[in-house]
Amino acid sequence: MADVVVDFRSDTLTRPSPAMREAMAAAEVGDDVFDEDPTLHELQEHVAGLFGHEAALFAPSGTMANQIALQLAVPRGEELLCDAAAHVVTDEIGAAAALGGVSTRTWPSAAADLDPATVADMIRPDGFVAVPTRAIAVEQTHNRLGGAVIPLATLRSLRTIADEAGVHLHCDGARIWHAHVADGVALSDYGRLFDSLSVCLSKGLGAPVGSLIVGSAANIAAARKLRKRLGGGMRQAGILAAAGLYALRHNIPRLAEDHARAHRLAEALAPHGVVDPARIRTNIVPLDLTGAAVDGPAFAAAAREQGILVSVLGRRLVRLVTHLDQTEDGIDHAVKVLPTLL
Repeated sequence: MADVVVDFRSDTLTRPSPAMREAMAAAEVGDDVFDEDPTLHELQEHVAGLFGHEAALFAPSGTMANQIALQLAVPRGEELLCDAAAHVVTDEIGAAAALGGVSTRTWPSAAADLDPATVADMIRPDGFVAVPTRAIAVEQTHNRLGGAVIPLATLRSLRTIADEAGVHLHCDGARIWHAHVADGVALSDYGRLFDSLSVCLSKGLGAPVGSLIVGSAANIAAARKLRKRLGGGMRQAGILAAAGLYALRHNIPRLAEDHARAHRLAEALAPHGVVDPARIRTNIVPLDLTGAAVDGPAFAAAAREQGILVSVLGRRLVRLVTHLDQTEDGIDHAVKVLPTLL
């Protein structure tokens, strides 16, 4: 195998920059289990303020943040609605059912093309036999559907539907920063539409670890207990919080560079019919190899021989993700080599 020139497997692969490491080293810390870490307090208050909510709580991972939010919203044995490719039901190894006792029902994956009426028709009220719907979850941006951005108008319709049905609306906002940059929607505008959000610092923003649950003060107080129960109580977590604060203050605007690089990749590969550049809004480029001469594993193996790493999500589905640790030389190499593999 050739030396790795560019790694497209995920935007979680980034490493802290020297400036971020300096911020981490200088962080004032305390014991967060005693709720005494000042840098973590600063991060939580900062993120809550960005989204216009009362409070936020740091968690070690996006999966833990999502699952805490879902457990707060859905009593055991009751129902969550989400799309069939949602991270909360496809990439969290059954945590909603195994840990929260949450029953899930899904609509066909549509991401940006989500029809709120479809969701409204699925909601079940309390009844003698039927499992009642307690929450709706959406993903912004959508990982498995190519970093798609759900339009603000669609989210507003979902908010109305949730209010009329009396159900909780949760956002898996692991990459909501990308949606904010792509559509210019203020984070506070997203925040006011959801009862809870999970937002990630290690996807695209360059922090090494961490997500936050955002919501009401009462829910975040309850979330702290759930986090402890799940093993997420941390001690001097201010070192990690400092990385998150640096990421939020320095790395959000530059996400536009990742979007431009992703679109450039899509344009190079489009002639082979594997991707529509018009649908690439953020930093994820899914390649549908259904009509190609190679399948996903073969494409990934051939790319690896040329120093390019990609993710295989299915026999005919490959994903490329752009991020801040890549270089223009790496993108140039990919644009030259990847089309030849098709």
